[in-house]
Amino acid sequence: MKKPLLECCVDTVESALAAKEGGADRLELCANLLIGGTTPDINLYHRVRETCDILINVLIRPRFGDFCYSDEEFEIIRRDVKMFREAGADGVVIGVLKPDGSLDMERMEILMKEAGNMSVTLHRAFDVCSDPMLALQQAKQLHIDTILTAGQKNNALDGEELLCQLVKEAAGEVDILIGSGVKDTVIAKLAPTTGATSFHMSGKITLDSPMTYRKSDVSMGLPMVSEYTLWQTSAEEIRKARTVLDECCRS
Repeated sequence: MKKPLLECCVDTVESALAAKEGGADRLELCANLLIGGTTPDINLYHRVRETCDILINVLIRPRFGDFCYSDEEFEIIRRDVKMFREAGADGVVIGVLKPDGSLDMERMEILMKEAGNMSVTLHRAFDVCSDPMLALQQAKQLHIDTILTAGQKNNALDGEELLCQLVKEAAGEVDILIGSGVKDTVIAKLAPTTGATSFHMSGKITLDSPMTYRKSDVSMGLPMVSEYTLWQTSAEEIRKARTVLDECCRS
């Protein structure tokens, strides 16, 4: 069986350090996890690289929302892939769709060339594509290393049926990285049934802001999210998932 891999998505240095402490093998570095993640600042990448000696894949997503990009947005994506390659990132996490929901092969080929020797993950654009089995075959053609997926559902438990099919059809040519709602109990359920050995999680907990003065009637962003609540990866949550994943793969 392939060596188990636990990836943690993080958007702060503090979360990256907690993920490493908990036993994560790899980071997916991003910004704005509350809206699904966007491209991180280059200086966040540099600081995480300085403090964490584990693999770092960088999410390249210029905005919140769908994955059908304008020419200007795509140029930003291409430049970001190049920038993080030159900065020494281990991998990039990308995905571009056409208006009909199919994988945009022409643009993906451009990004694959720009990625050079970096590892490439097709992110959850895969989960909103029109034909997942075709997209899997196209990922093989592109020599994509990994597909991050919840089986085209909001959480991985609900996507179990498709995840089983994907792992079987991938046949080891593409790593199926299971994400969305993943924690120790989810790994315990899905690792044996799907045959997957790679899982992606945030391990987030909420912390209270150190601010003592609070302006409760002013919102800086999403009105349903308090500015005084901090979301941060818990080393303990990662550690529990690490233990379960290793046990599942040994058995």
